[in-house]
Amino acid sequence: MFVNRMPRYEILSADAMAALDRGWRRLMTEIGVEFMDQRALDLFAKAGQRVVDNTVFLDPDFVLEQVAKAPREFDIQARNPANNVHIGGDHMAFGAVYGPPFVRDGEVRRNASFDDYRNFVKLAQSFSALDSAGGVICEPDDTPLDSRHLDMVYALQTLTDKIYMGNVVSGTNAADTIAMSSILFGQGDVEAGRASIEHTPATISLINCNSPLRWDERMLEAQFEYSAANQPVVLTPFILMGAMSPVTIPAALVQQITEALSGIALSQLIRPGCPVVFGSFLSNIDMQSGSPTFGTPESGIGLLCTGQIARHFGLPFRTGGGLTSSQVPDAQAGYEALMTLLPTFLAGTNWVMHSAGWLEGGLVAGYEKFIVDIELVQMLQHEFTPLEIDEDSMAFGAHEEVGHGGHFLGAMHTMERFRTCFYRPLLSSSENYERWMRGGGVDTAGRAAKIWRDTLAAYEQPPLDEAVRAQLEEYVVRRRAELGD
Repeated sequence: MFVNRMPRYEILSADAMAALDRGWRRLMTEIGVEFMDQRALDLFAKAGQRVVDNTVFLDPDFVLEQVAKAPREFDIQARNPANNVHIGGDHMAFGAVYGPPFVRDGEVRRNASFDDYRNFVKLAQSFSALDSAGGVICEPDDTPLDSRHLDMVYALQTLTDKIYMGNVVSGTNAADTIAMSSILFGQGDVEAGRASIEHTPATISLINCNSPLRWDERMLEAQFEYSAANQPVVLTPFILMGAMSPVTIPAALVQQITEALSGIALSQLIRPGCPVVFGSFLSNIDMQSGSPTFGTPESGIGLLCTGQIARHFGLPFRTGGGLTSSQVPDAQAGYEALMTLLPTFLAGTNWVMHSAGWLEGGLVAGYEKFIVDIELVQMLQHEFTPLEIDEDSMAFGAHEEVGHGGHFLGAMHTMERFRTCFYRPLLSSSENYERWMRGGGVDTAGRAAKIWRDTLAAYEQPPLDEAVRAQLEEYVVRRRAELGD
C-alpha cells in the first residue's frame, strides 16, 4: 500500500482551531445529537450524559475521554497477507466507488446488475493502486434486496484477496458479514475465525450520520454489531453545505466534528479500544438548482481542514476520492476528480473511498471513469513519492560521457534506467497527431473502454481453499432461505 511521506498541507491557524474547538463544544452541549437506538441512549445515560427523548447532550470532556481510547493506527487483514492494510499514520489505503444504483458503459446508462458488481470487483483486484474493492461498489437490482448483501460479500471474499467493506444496511447484514468473515479467516473453523478477526480486524464499514445531528436506527444497528466485534467503523457525517449544514465552511466543520466525535464516543462505549475512523463526506449544493456538486473548491478546502482536525484528535481519517458531478467521463469528470484527489494526498488521508468509478454525483459507477481514476491515483502516488537524491541520481558520469551539445538518449545512465525512470501512463496518449489518427483517433474514454475490457479478459481469480468456498456457499444459501422466510 502507499505510504505518503510528503509534508501535510495544513491551512488552519492555531486561532482557527481554537474557534472550531469552541464551536463543536457548544453545539454538542446546547443542541445535542440524536441517537435513534435505545441501546445507545442507555449507554450514554449510564455514562452520566444528559438524555432527553432521543437527544443526547454530551459533555465535551467526556467525549474526548472516549475518543482517547480509540487506537491512532490499526491493521486490517486480507486473506492474502501481502494485501494487509495499515490504517493511520502516513499510510493511505484506496477503495473503489461505493453505493451507485446505476452504471455507465460507454454511451449506455442503466440499472446496475450483479454481473456489473462482479466486474467492478475483478477490476479492483486487478489494479495495485487500489487496496480494496470497497463494499457496495454498485447496487445490483437483479438480486433480492433482503439477501443481496450475502452475494456481495461472497463476491468480495472470493473474487479478490484484498480487504473488503462490511454491509451496513442493517444489524442483520452486519452480523452476516461478520459470520462470513469468521468462516473465511478461520479456514472453515468459525470459532477460530472469529478470534482471528477480533484480534486483527478483517472488514471496515461505513457508518453514515443522517446529518444534521442524527444517527439513525439502521446505521446504529450495524455500528453495534461491528464495534462489538472489534471491526473498524468509519463514522462519517454526510454533509452537503446548504442542505445538511449551514452554507459556511466553518459551520460545516463544527457540525462535522460534533457528529463524528459523538459517533466515535458511542463505539468506545460499546467496546473500549475498538478501532474507528474519523469520517468526512463534505461538499456543497448548487445554490441555483439545489443539486449536489462535487470537486468544488469548497469541498477541497474542507478536505484539507478535515485532515488537520483529525490529526488534532489523534485519529485516522477518511475523506476524498475521485468525485465529480459530471454525467460522463469527460473533461469535467477528470478535473473535478483531480480537485478532490489532489487535496486527498495533500491531507494524507488514511482511508480513501470512491477512489475509482464515481460519476454523476455518486449515482453512477462508470467503467471508463474507473480507469480514468486509476490513472489519476497512480500518477499522484508517483508524484507524492519523495525524491532520492544521491551521487548516482545526480548522474555526473552521464555528463562526462555525453559532453557539450550532445544528447542523453544512448548514455549508459539512461540505458540502465529507461524502463523505470519515468511514470508510464496506463491511459494517457503521447503519440503525435499522425500516429494517433492512424490508430483510429481514439479519445480518453475510448481508450479507457478498451483497457477495462482487456483487464477483465485477463483477470485471474485468486486461489481459495475449496472447502472454505463450499462453507461460504452453504452459509449464503442457508441464510438466503432464512431471510426469505
